[in-house]
Amino acid sequence: MVRTETCNRTRSSRVRPLPRSRDEFRRRSRSYTEQHPRQRRAPDEHPPPRIGFSLPSFGPHAGPEAIAAVARAAERFGLDSVSLSERLLLPAGPDWRNEARLPESYVWDPLETLTWAAAHTSRIRLATGIVNALFQPPLILARRLATLDRLSGGRLDVGIGQGWLPEEFTATGVPAGRRGAGFEEHIAAMRACWGPDPVRYEGKFYRIPPSTVGPKPVDGPLPLVIGAGARSAVERAARLGAGFVTVVFPQDWDTARKQIGWYREAGGAGPVVIRVLAVSQDTPDPVATLVDGVREQRKRCVELGADEIQWGDLNLAEVPVEDQVVAMEAMAAALDLDAS
Repeated sequence: MVRTETCNRTRSSRVRPLPRSRDEFRRRSRSYTEQHPRQRRAPDEHPPPRIGFSLPSFGPHAGPEAIAAVARAAERFGLDSVSLSERLLLPAGPDWRNEARLPESYVWDPLETLTWAAAHTSRIRLATGIVNALFQPPLILARRLATLDRLSGGRLDVGIGQGWLPEEFTATGVPAGRRGAGFEEHIAAMRACWGPDPVRYEGKFYRIPPSTVGPKPVDGPLPLVIGAGARSAVERAARLGAGFVTVVFPQDWDTARKQIGWYREAGGAGPVVIRVLAVSQDTPDPVATLVDGVREQRKRCVELGADEIQWGDLNLAEVPVEDQVVAMEAMAAALDLDAS
């Protein structure tokens, strides 16, 4: 996760206040479409980025009904994916300072949550953005990911990272020194599990004896996107033939531009995913802030060469699920998405 200092933002006078009713949001959605007709893309132009939305996997409104409702709405409004990230715990020791502004509540497990979302949808893609791979043995994580891919009909997009929170390494019994070389081995071992049987892997950190391992993913080894911030980690994603995922805060686009430049300079040819954190715990009128910013944020992401944009997270601002659905409808209209 990218760390950032809290920024007390003042909203532009051009930003409209939060609508007082869901009907007003729907009227605003229709006005977006009327004011901004769909543009025809030139044949050689980069395809428009896929659009994703975060599932309510933490906070007071998280739950089975909420997860299913947001997933169904995303599919209905023409979005391409739903996503969520992993957090195993929130430290509670006397010296803990939540400088990264992590959710103050527990986070639902991403793979079980995406399985539930898959059961309530038929088309939309399911993205882990991200799962910290080192906290599970590669054999276990590879099988869990392949199982979800098979259950969803091949709709899984896998984003992984190394983890950074010391307390999570302690709680899972994984040494923090496993990062780097151990992470590379972990990926190689998972890819072996997704390949033909018998599976065999021999490494310094992981060993899989000759075995039959399944299930296998629907379309062969699952493509990966890797979350990273430091230059060496970004370049590792390129070297391993993976895509790259980064986090953007609307007040700081330069960091993402620099990171994506490192990735491409290192030979990275995979997809670039940008997770836009447009709201936080302190954002006034979080729904209006999200909806009013999506067109400009998409434009900036396109300029950076993004292949997918994942918006979140209204759960940080504890927005009720019914208002998240209405916001998603307005967002889809603002971005001229094709609703089903």
